[in-house]
Amino acid sequence: MGNIKSEKRVVSHMIGLYCKHKLKCNDIPDEYKELEAYAHKRLDGCKFGDKKPACKRCPIHCYRPDMRQKIRDVMRWAGPRMLVYDPIAAIKHLFNK
Repeated sequence: MGNIKSEKRVVSHMIGLYCKHKLKCNDIPDEYKELEAYAHKRLDGCKFGDKKPACKRCPIHCYRPDMRQKIRDVMRWAGPRMLVYDPIAAIKHLFNK
């Protein structure tokens, strides 16, 4: 699986966990569906392609400030919990940083 596909899967999983466990929603709210679509669009357009660094370490910040803060909040909450819900993806994500 390419790095971009893997990143998309991890972002989607994190948003799902955040909405289900933090927001206590059975379905993903529209604003988080928009965030997911936005993240996928940004990943599709990444000029680094499959050699992209972790967004946190990227020299080009391609997210709008509001979306960047929202995805930061999601990742900050969901990141540690990924070790419980999807340990393989979490470990791979940590090594890609």
